[in-house]
Amino acid sequence: MTGYFPFQGVKTENDRINELIINGAKTALSDVKVLEREINKFKKSDKLKWMKLGIDYYEGNQDITNRERKVIGRGGRLETVDNLPNNKVLDNQYEKLVDQKVNYQLGKPLTIETESETYSKLLKQIFNKRFHRKLRNIGEDALNGGISYLHPYYNESRELAFKHFKGYEILVFWKDADKTEIEAFVHMYHVNEYEGDKEVAKEYADLYSKDGVTSYVWHNGSLIENVEKEPSTYLTLTDEDGQEKGMNWERIPLIPFRFNSKEKPLIKRVKSLQDGINTMLSDFQNNMEEDSRSTILVLHNYDGQDLGEFRRNLSVYGAVKVRSADGAKGGVDTLEIEVNKDNYESIIKLFKKALVENGRGYDAKDERMSNNPNQMNIQSMYSDIELDANGIETEFQASFEELLWFINVHLSNTGKADFESEEVKFIFNRDTLVNEAEVIKSLSESTDLSIETRISQHPYVDDVQRELDRIKKERQERMDEYDNYDETFRKKQSDLNGQE
Repeated sequence: MTGYFPFQGVKTENDRINELIINGAKTALSDVKVLEREINKFKKSDKLKWMKLGIDYYEGNQDITNRERKVIGRGGRLETVDNLPNNKVLDNQYEKLVDQKVNYQLGKPLTIETESETYSKLLKQIFNKRFHRKLRNIGEDALNGGISYLHPYYNESRELAFKHFKGYEILVFWKDADKTEIEAFVHMYHVNEYEGDKEVAKEYADLYSKDGVTSYVWHNGSLIENVEKEPSTYLTLTDEDGQEKGMNWERIPLIPFRFNSKEKPLIKRVKSLQDGINTMLSDFQNNMEEDSRSTILVLHNYDGQDLGEFRRNLSVYGAVKVRSADGAKGGVDTLEIEVNKDNYESIIKLFKKALVENGRGYDAKDERMSNNPNQMNIQSMYSDIELDANGIETEFQASFEELLWFINVHLSNTGKADFESEEVKFIFNRDTLVNEAEVIKSLSESTDLSIETRISQHPYVDDVQRELDRIKKERQERMDEYDNYDETFRKKQSDLNGQE
């Protein structure tokens, strides 16, 4: 990155050394040991477990895939058997719920509003389509794990870029209990490397602090300094004399994007309901595939030791041995058990409805959407997902405020301009189903509102400024036509008068 002094938002190496002298340097050994303990605690924490569980459930790796078929055996104890139907039906409603919420909130590009036209153009270059795709991935990760992160950095071309860090890769050390200011963070990641002709998976832990980045190798619960990667600053600046200097941001370059203030993953709300759906579907298929096991048996002169053994033999072999004793003929009578699919359908329907409600999504097949729903019915259907979307937007708006700080520093230090005092508004264009005819009619009748406000709410408009420019152009063209018409009319009148 080439910039112009004085730099804002970054610290020189001399600043770092002065801070170490003033504050007093801690021993590297004690810092590393503390860091090791914190990483080990994080790896064993419930928070990390739920993060990974959310991702697993989204990808279809759910509890039902590890299900075992069990029957009542000897002594009334459950025993695992492998000769009975053991279907593992997966109906991934959780994945559908996550995609629904992410696309509802982040499916459309953001609208950026600011009074400075120059600033607006620069921001649109940064928040381009690639960034929108990255933001959608961040939203998906935040729902699955409760939190996701964005890391601003300079790439090899010395351009400002952004890297997505997944929630389970990051251990953050906060300065305050409200988690508003970051002291440092650790990025943990795996890399497959070759040692000779053998592929080896290695885990690294990079410590990001106010002094820059220090890389470690994570091995058997301990940190080993990575000799192949020396400690570095966040960026290298070239002054007007061509001299390069290592500098650091005044803030730790990490922006958290939270699903909610508690960083609670979505899977925590709906895991038991998703498991219930899978279990009911699997049980229904199991019961439909079973034959003699769908009956209640009445025994006469049973030649066996106990009912536990009988149940096991029946479940495993599908047969039972009887005998005649004291002149009484042995035998087995049956009472048929009918597998009522309506019962299963009702339970599964209840589970799916509860999953949508607890996950705060919406049911596109809701009865309120039949025929030609009015806007009030549509808003009622979206009420739950709107509740969650408002909370997500509050968290993401705070994250964009943090992100703007790094962007403004970048623009200032690259000679663009100082936009720190400029107000910026990020508008999340939610992908909401609307009764377009009602909305358009309502906007056309709202003559007390400005045309810009009405256009911003129009269902067919994506870019407000572009639409305003089009309207201005059309008006100018009509004015030009009228001017040309008047001029042509006067010329004709003049010619007629001359002929007379």
